[in-house]
Amino acid sequence: MPQQGGDHTVFRDLSFHVDAGEVVDITGPSGAGKSTLLTAFARLNAHTTGTFALDGKDSDSFTPQQWRVRVSYLPQTSTLIGDTVADVIRLPWTLAVRQGERKQEPADMLADEHIRQLLDAMGCADIQLDRNPRDLSGGQAARVSLARTILTKPRVLLADEVDAGLDEENADKVADLLKRAAEQGAGVVRIRHRAPDGRASRIMVLNGGELSEQQAAAAAQGEGRRA
Repeated sequence: MPQQGGDHTVFRDLSFHVDAGEVVDITGPSGAGKSTLLTAFARLNAHTTGTFALDGKDSDSFTPQQWRVRVSYLPQTSTLIGDTVADVIRLPWTLAVRQGERKQEPADMLADEHIRQLLDAMGCADIQLDRNPRDLSGGQAARVSLARTILTKPRVLLADEVDAGLDEENADKVADLLKRAAEQGAGVVRIRHRAPDGRASRIMVLNGGELSEQQAAAAAQGEGRRA
């Protein structure tokens, strides 16, 4: 697994898997390496030992772009680029056009009416498409960022404490969107510091560079809000 800072070992004999359609929670104390694990999985930082694989293929067999199309990383703070929410949602398609991967205009590939239907289906009916993303609340911004990622249909979605700083209502809406991504076939990994909510099939505790505990979500059901 990843090593950084010369001979400093970040993880020791750490191994885990995520199945398609599964939600896995990773918890643990601050500084345990949870974010480092996810950013390494997303190929956003280098690792000198260990491997990551998707469908049995080593990450090194993919270009960084190919890997990131399949493995999406969502940081704690949402970055929304565009003058409107519709622009933000279309950003992946806009970039594809600029890079010559698509010939259609982004608005033709993803019309406002289609975006509206998709956001409504995701429980985002309160978010107007013509709204300036800088005027969104923290919870709305998190949901727009997550909805955009879900629309790109990643194989794996890595959510790095995306509910941090949100009230319970908005955190619950974000959790529903992540569950929706899993129901559509993505493997979802959530870093969380909240009580179990019953949506994860497994809860793993990372501490001291080791996966020190693995707990079935069902065992924590009594602590959570729902099964």
